[in-house]
Amino acid sequence: MKKFVHVVGAIIENDAQQILCAQRSKTMTLPNLWEFPGGKIEKGETAEQALTREIAEELQCQIIVGQKVEDTTYEYETFIVRLETYKASIVQGVPVATEHAELRWLARHELQQIEWAAADIPAVRKLQR
Repeated sequence: MKKFVHVVGAIIENDAQQILCAQRSKTMTLPNLWEFPGGKIEKGETAEQALTREIAEELQCQIIVGQKVEDTTYEYETFIVRLETYKASIVQGVPVATEHAELRWLARHELQQIEWAAADIPAVRKLQR
């Protein structure tokens, strides 16, 4: 039986209407693919609490979590992931790639220029509508 992972991702937009994209490092599962930054929901956490904690840990920023954008379950070769994505705004700090290979700000029409992890694609498509 495949492992099930419940994760959250932040769709962070800046004042120039660009969205923060994070490239997974070579040491992570799904290396070099792009995603919305975030991570696993810990026991006893809400999705919003997990997202706030994960962004503080991964990007060294404080965010305010907004509305849910997408809720996707995707079956990869070795695991199943449920990804909930939320709009978010940075209220303190500048994103720093502490775990990811690269961070990139892209306009909505540029999002298809990078190779996304499959679970993130439904949210990307929704943003481009």
